[in-house]
Amino acid sequence: MMKKRALKPKRRDDRREERRAPRKKPSGPRPLREDLVTQACLEAYGAVRHENRLADRALEFVLRNRSNLYSHERRAVAERVYALLRRQRLVDFLAERAFPRFASANTTRKDLLRLAASRVLEGEPAGAVGDALTLVSDEAVALARVPALRSELSSLPPGERFAVEASLPDFLAARLRAELGPEAVEAAAAMNQRAPLTVRANALKITRDELAQRLRRDGVEVKTTPLSPFGLHLETRVNVYSLEAFKEGLFEVQDEGSQLLGMLVDGPPRTVVDACAGAGGKTLQIAAQMKNRGDLYALDVDERRLGELKLRARRAGVHNVRVKPIPGEGPEAETALLPLKDAAERVLVDAPCTGTGTFRRKPDARYRLDEASLADHVQRQKQLLARFATMVKPGGRLVYGTCSLLREENEEVVKDFLFRHPHFEVLPAAQWLGPELGQKCTVDGALRLYPHRHNTDGFYGVVLGRKKQASSPAS
Repeated sequence: MMKKRALKPKRRDDRREERRAPRKKPSGPRPLREDLVTQACLEAYGAVRHENRLADRALEFVLRNRSNLYSHERRAVAERVYALLRRQRLVDFLAERAFPRFASANTTRKDLLRLAASRVLEGEPAGAVGDALTLVSDEAVALARVPALRSELSSLPPGERFAVEASLPDFLAARLRAELGPEAVEAAAAMNQRAPLTVRANALKITRDELAQRLRRDGVEVKTTPLSPFGLHLETRVNVYSLEAFKEGLFEVQDEGSQLLGMLVDGPPRTVVDACAGAGGKTLQIAAQMKNRGDLYALDVDERRLGELKLRARRAGVHNVRVKPIPGEGPEAETALLPLKDAAERVLVDAPCTGTGTFRRKPDARYRLDEASLADHVQRQKQLLARFATMVKPGGRLVYGTCSLLREENEEVVKDFLFRHPHFEVLPAAQWLGPELGQKCTVDGALRLYPHRHNTDGFYGVVLGRKKQASSPAS
């Protein structure tokens, strides 16, 4: 009989090496902790729909206070909340028909059933969703009927059917149909899809091709934007603000349509005014187009956002921006603008608007709009355009832009302005976009972008030249 050899105790060096050896990571993605993700979804969604908070800020607040969520769980929360907000009206239409007790349920239960219906509409299996949300048996059975219930939309009049399916308020749905006709269905579908993550290379520090190479080396796949010569679409799901390339000021997050609007300002003139600068996305683009030369005045009534612009300008290496907070209305506002009267070769008025072109990114904005708020926006746009036109020198250019799809905020505002200011005239935007882009992206001489046609946010931009021989403004 053979003797068993006694095992030698491990030496200290052996134990040290074992501790140093990397632990084997589990293969495949870590499963979602559905209970935690659902709680966060309901909290964020409730803050938006029941407390009227902005979706991005509500999500930021909720996720900041739930540090126990993993990155893929945080991403799932954001995606599910935004998906529900995009389809809110359709989800309610279907939920009211699928769940017999939906109307009498309390707010939290309604929101849970809305979340369930939204996930099924996004393509998740009804059984898996019902299990994840621990729905009771009759609710789980009803959930499976949600996709088939869309057929009941056919019983509605065409206008109402479109509004429900597009999840738009009635007045916005009517305007979109009037603007686009049969294309409205395709436009609404594009507005309810997730937008691409697009960045603009900072030409002061790097070319677009160099930025693409840098990001690929950092593990981020990119594709060049088909319209803007400065842009890249990021294909890899990543927190862009954590990238070293961002911290070094090599790019800014900016929609491709916004980049085209910035191109209309053209450079490098000596004096430029960005009259509604906000946090400065287009300001920084214009600074790069000016090659950091001349004077670029960034004006806004919101000092907090101008503070963000200062930080972004420092990171981007921009030195020619003059940040200037201005009063919103009254004699003080007019006095603040006097030093720039007749002084600027270019003035950009990227006016506050309904934001109908940005519903892909801000789906909750549609629920804060009504006929009265649209009228308020239009009146404000007319006032701003007239006020900042006084800064344009003879022979200079005024660029008016919005991120709205609505004619009232775009062509109609410009028509009113030209009637009252005959010393201005429309100049074809293709002069600054080039013939190829001009053919793809302009209508009646103005930049016109739509999510379904161009895969950008919706934008309008028109170049108004001030004649050197000024006529008297209409009274």
